[in-house]
Amino acid sequence: MKPTFVQKLLSYVSDVPLEHTGSDYSEELHVVLSRGRMQLLTENVIYSYGDLYSNYERAFRKLGLERFDIQNILVLGFGLGSIPFMLEKHFKKNYHYTGVEIDETVIYLADKYVTQYLESPIEMIQADAFVYTIQCQQEFDIVCVDLFIDDVVPSKFESEDFLFYLKNILGEKGILMYNRLYTTKKDKEGTDRFYKNIFMKLFPKGGYLDVKGHWILTNQPALF
Repeated sequence: MKPTFVQKLLSYVSDVPLEHTGSDYSEELHVVLSRGRMQLLTENVIYSYGDLYSNYERAFRKLGLERFDIQNILVLGFGLGSIPFMLEKHFKKNYHYTGVEIDETVIYLADKYVTQYLESPIEMIQADAFVYTIQCQQEFDIVCVDLFIDDVVPSKFESEDFLFYLKNILGEKGILMYNRLYTTKKDKEGTDRFYKNIFMKLFPKGGYLDVKGHWILTNQPALF
């Protein structure tokens, strides 16, 4: 469902509510139009924000997409589809996307408000991202990990096992981009601990990009 011209115009003055619902994974899900972009919110965090999903926008800009032969991208934690929306509309790139999202309601909202209007091919899979990475036989050029329940990363996605499975589905020159909150003291302590004690074990040459309130952890710091 595309917003009207009037709704878009008003959204630059104040957010325009479009839908309020909930699911088994999020008690409250709000879709609003903000500054002309679709935004998916919970009580505590922004899940999606079109091409203004600034943590990944900054990371892709630093990456320099034109330098790489990128064919396919895996998005674990798809939300409203900010990553394919951003890459198509803002960076003018058309890739093949596989989106993995556990929440059926979020998949419905993504199709209703965003993905049906994109030209890029998108294969949506309703699944637990951990189970998907175990079973996946495909390799990807970029793997984006954006896995939150509200503002918390479930512990299984902070395990060595999960990172091992991620490593297996990265192509030979594949790029991992793992989104972590880095705002509050609690966020920073948790991300620092995960990065130093777990992430670096599996990706000893890894690094991170500080994108103002988030860290994007990567297996290939030289790219940034």
